[in-house]
Amino acid sequence: MNPSPNLVLVGPMGAGKSTIGRRLAERYRLEFYDLDQEVEERTGATVRLIFELEGEAGFRKRESQVLEELLDGDGRLVATGGGSVLAAENRALIAARGFVVFLAATVPQQLKRLERDRKRPLLAAPDRRARLETLAVERDPLYREVADLIVPGEELSVANAARRIAEALDASWLRPAESAA
Repeated sequence: MNPSPNLVLVGPMGAGKSTIGRRLAERYRLEFYDLDQEVEERTGATVRLIFELEGEAGFRKRESQVLEELLDGDGRLVATGGGSVLAAENRALIAARGFVVFLAATVPQQLKRLERDRKRPLLAAPDRRARLETLAVERDPLYREVADLIVPGEELSVANAARRIAEALDASWLRPAESAA
């Protein structure tokens, strides 16, 4: 068990980090933060525009700064972006300041969930399947490296997925108030 003041969700795009994260935050009375939304709010620009103007490197720098600010607090659930784990510093921070749940999703699940999505810059590729497969090969080991709990992707409703994840969290996440008791 990893005693931790925060809950951090990692995983590929389309895994349900934001949607399920909101439910889990409510259940555990945590402040919910979607990392991509926080970057957008703080910069006044969409993720897509940041990618266009500054490239992926510029976005990743901003993402790391906001992640550090968010995980400086306690009692938070942070739904990270799919590429947040690419920087070693981010992985170390996530592992140190959060109980990390890897929401896994297969490429077919991602394709189905993201079929209408046109706002994600990394999906702007002629072959979405190939792009998602490449990202999975690169990122899956990094998600596993930081994960305290791995949740396989399932075709469940958001409510049922959140309930199942909460059951697993109740059995494995030691919150600071609990560790002091």
